[in-house]
Parts: sequence; structure tokens; C-alpha cells
Amino acid sequence: MKTEGSTDMNYSADVEKMCVVAKGPKHGPSPIPEEGKWVKAYDIKDISGLTHGVGWCAPQQGACKLTLNIKEGIVQEALIETIGCSGMTHSAAMAAEILPGKTLLECLNTDLVCDAINVAMRELFKQIVYGRSQTAFSENGLPIGAGLEDLGKGLRSQVGTMYSTNAKGVRYLDMTEGYVLKLALDKNNEVVGYQFVKLGKMMEDIRHGMEPNEAYKKNIGQYGQFDNAVKYIDPREE
Repeated sequence: MKTEGSTDMNYSADVEKMCVVAKGPKHGPSPIPEEGKWVKAYDIKDISGLTHGVGWCAPQQGACKLTLNIKEGIVQEALIETIGCSGMTHSAAMAAEILPGKTLLECLNTDLVCDAINVAMRELFKQIVYGRSQTAFSENGLPIGAGLEDLGKGLRSQVGTMYSTNAKGVRYLDMTEGYVLKLALDKNNEVVGYQFVKLGKMMEDIRHGMEPNEAYKKNIGQYGQFDNAVKYIDPREE
């Protein structure tokens, strides 16, 4: 038995003896929002947009945030940010070479070296093929290079690292603003502010010829009631 437009297939005896009942109207897939348009996606080339996926490895010792800018089903831009596992950074380097130029389906079925990156790819795929991209309603989407806007000054990932114990309390180590140098405490030993150095901007200044010590001092900032504190501590030493 061969139906119109199909390849040769094997059918069970029960199906072979059935008569044909017409399917009726062919409505096709529901349209999804893509870059300011409503698109009926039949093939991978029908998918466009910029979006993110977050993944984790099997022992959950590390995580990945993956950002892809996809145009007509092909990855044009990839941003891979990882945290928590030293080996994952090297996996990210390999994945960054692998992803651009591949179709979205190829990416889904490619070993991206690290479980966390593979899971992020899976989660991103599910979002974008359902029309849940960051550019669903942005006409023409975003240009190649928009992924860099997710990064902070000096093209560094925006990372927050905090540590605390019941016995000794909290330590701020890294904030979006930068590497924390000092915590400011009030008379009750509660945190009321902090001092930080903007590592990305500091490294930019050094690369452009500024003396390291001058660049360091130039990029120190503070937040909260830092000037009014009763006590200052180094969160890594005290």
C-alpha cells in the first residue's frame, strides 16, 4: 500500500485491509511569534530568534546559561556562560566553536561536550520552537552581536557569589558591579554596604596602557552606607 506523496512503508495486515477515509482540511501548525511576525513552522529553517537556555550536569555541580541568535534555522551567534565546574569552562570553549553555522536541529543532536551545555541546548530548543524567544515580538529580531549585551563591562559575565555560615554570617564575594574588596558593618555587625573593584573596566584600562595600580584605584566603587560604617572587613580574610 502506498499513499499519495509518501515513501514505501510497511503496514500491518489490519491497516492494509482498512478503507481510506479522507482527512479533510489541512490547517497546518499553529503560528508562533518570531521576530515580529507570526510564522507557521514546518521546517527548521522556519525558526528564527534570540533566546536563552539554562542547563545543569547530572550531579548538579555546575550550570550553563546558553544564548543563541538563530536566523532561518542556523545559529549565527553563541554565548556560553558556565559556573561551578572547572572543566565546564573548557567544554564551553569547544561548544562555542561547534555551535555557529549549524542548524538548530544539528545543535540539538550534537554532543556539546558537557552535560550542562547539552541540557541548556535542550531547554533553549524547546523554548524557541514553541515561539518563546526573547525576540518573539521584535521586528527583524536582533543583530548578530546582541548576545554580547548580556555581558557586563569588559565583556565579563555578571556573576554573584555569596557565602555564609550560621556561626559567622554572610560574606559577599562577587557582585554584578565587581569583585568585593570590603564589607561595611554597622554597630550591630550587620552589612550596610560594600566596596568593590570593577574587574572588567580595570582590565580594559590596563590593556589600553594605564598603569595597573592606577587602573585599580580608578575602578574602585562602593554601594550602600559604606562611608557611615562602624567597621570594615575583608570578606575573604576575616
